[in-house]
Amino acid sequence: MAKDVKPTRKNLMAIEDRIELSERGHDTLEQKRDGLIMEFMDVLDQAQDVRSDLSADYERAQRTIDMARAMEGDVAVRGAAAALKEHPEITTRSKNIMGVVVPQIESSKVKKSLDERGYGLLGSSARIDEAADAYEELLETIILAAEVETAMKKMLEEIETTKRRVNALEFTLLPQLYENQEYIEQKLEEQEREEIFRLKKIKAKKEAEEAKEEAESQADSDSPETVSAD
Repeated sequence: MAKDVKPTRKNLMAIEDRIELSERGHDTLEQKRDGLIMEFMDVLDQAQDVRSDLSADYERAQRTIDMARAMEGDVAVRGAAAALKEHPEITTRSKNIMGVVVPQIESSKVKKSLDERGYGLLGSSARIDEAADAYEELLETIILAAEVETAMKKMLEEIETTKRRVNALEFTLLPQLYENQEYIEQKLEEQEREEIFRLKKIKAKKEAEEAKEEAESQADSDSPETVSAD
């Protein structure tokens, strides 16, 4: 690639500017990558906790619903579920983590009191109430898990993108620019040496011509004058 670059001082200055810009960009991207990795590790820890909670909440919800069906019957459980009038509401917003836009999920009307569930105190039992509590907690954990998992996925994608950009600068673009810079500097030095050599030859030739002219002039002045006879 270096041989395709015209070895001029203008191109050398342009390449030096690109090197400076690329080095700054490389440093900035490295800082971003390292910052993203630190943030990702925090989110990963949170995700592991949420996954553990999700597994525990799911097992508890399954256990309580199985117990309610065994004790109250499947019809009673389905009737209590069908009595629900106010369904959970989900809203999403965005937040920025090191330049990565991730969702922030907010929920309402997930956890309900006994009188908000629709089936009434007389149409319920402790087993059904316990199952309802367990599933409400499970739903809240699912919502949190969705937020954390999505944030983790987006941050991981951004980390990979940033790593590719860092590697492209470090192993492709900057080495090419350094090679072009070295090539132009070498060519300019060769041109400078050739110019100095040319100027020396011109100077030596001029000095030789001047010396010759001076010798001829001196010879003319030293020769005897010819006198004509009358």
